[in-house]
Amino acid sequence: MKTEMGPGNREGDLNGTAKVQPLDAGALFVLESKGTWIHAGFHLTTSIVAPALLSLPFAFASLGWAAGVICLTIGAVVTFYSYNLLSLVLEHLELQGNRQLRFRDVSYHVMGPMWAKFLVGPIQFAVCYGAVIGCTLLGGQTLKFIYTIYHPGGGMKLYEFIICFGGLMLILAQMPSFHSLRHINLVSFVLCFAYSICAVIGSIHAGNSKEESEKDYSLVGSTPSKIFGALNSFSIIATTFGNGIIPEIQATLAPPVSGKMFKGLSICYVVVVSTFYSVAISGYWAFGNKAAGTIFSNFVPSEGHLFLPKWFLLMANMFVLLQVSAVGMVYLQPAFEVLERKSADVKQGRFSLRNLLPRLILRTVAVVIATLLAAMLPFFGDINAVIGAFGFMPLDFVLPMVCYNLTFKPSKRSMIFWVNIIISVVFSIMALLGCVAAIRQISLDASSYKLFANV
Repeated sequence: MKTEMGPGNREGDLNGTAKVQPLDAGALFVLESKGTWIHAGFHLTTSIVAPALLSLPFAFASLGWAAGVICLTIGAVVTFYSYNLLSLVLEHLELQGNRQLRFRDVSYHVMGPMWAKFLVGPIQFAVCYGAVIGCTLLGGQTLKFIYTIYHPGGGMKLYEFIICFGGLMLILAQMPSFHSLRHINLVSFVLCFAYSICAVIGSIHAGNSKEESEKDYSLVGSTPSKIFGALNSFSIIATTFGNGIIPEIQATLAPPVSGKMFKGLSICYVVVVSTFYSVAISGYWAFGNKAAGTIFSNFVPSEGHLFLPKWFLLMANMFVLLQVSAVGMVYLQPAFEVLERKSADVKQGRFSLRNLLPRLILRTVAVVIATLLAAMLPFFGDINAVIGAFGFMPLDFVLPMVCYNLTFKPSKRSMIFWVNIIISVVFSIMALLGCVAAIRQISLDASSYKLFANV
């Protein structure tokens, strides 16, 4: 007698042991299960603690001190809880002899094929590839930022810097598997501390300077502007905590995986708490409601002297530049897994010519398209806000709760059942409101949109 099989890679027998089923090329070559819980911690940290955290002071500017700290705390608590629930679902399925390696596989097994095919799969792909485009754009903007510090009147355009950064991504994209990124993500682990420390030091220095002596923490604008600004800030904070690839990261662990993801998440959230709060609080303290979209922009005012030495700004932005390339690589893995599954022959070696040539071509095309879109759409941040509200919130704040309740079927009288229901409902509403606020911002900025704009 065998257990019912979803699209996973194992099945159980009478003794409860797991029989290994043949893996498809995407699972075998890209999501190779060889990692430890420490490696999972590096992957998780890179996917969550990204340069997007430098926008947290800007989010605080539309919320104020109390609401900002409360929202940041809610985001940390709910996502840590949510990711652990999803990990428990994956561990439970593995113990049943049905290990799931992808988000769409989990939703297929727990929620049904229609949900996996028409909701979870498309949303995850949009979120991950949108993150890659956003990382490429941010990489280009960081290069331009460095360039303008030393050459204020330089003639190079933003799209040229984006293409340069795309070249770096193109080289890194040839790393064969998610597991092979573990050393890169160890460096990324260190880098996120490095640029966060730079942001805190820079904010304290700028906040104590004479040029920035007056600080205003009031919420500015009309009532509708304040409301939409707050909704946009909710989306920024939620997206900053976003992951969307918990099953794929857990898939990199060598079986059995029981307890390993909790250790990895614990490492990750030590970094999350130490960096998110320090950057958000110091940046908002220094600049108040004048906090820019990224706090580093406040260090280079349009008028007056630089708040910080050029060498310090160069160092901080180099940390960001290197780490954002690692973030882009992490979020490319679901796309690479799909490409490998469709194109590779699992019966031949990973580095056989039959598999190596399609991998090289398809991965190059994927990175080139992301680079082209980033160069064409330098206002992609507005579009990404919609993707974040519509994608990260369902994947990270709603679906894990639903999957847990459907898998473990807790009593309707139990606290965990109703906590999961309340979180799912509240953040579903927040996702819709976040989409409305993001679409409104697109309409306001539409007049300034221009392909290959040098912003």
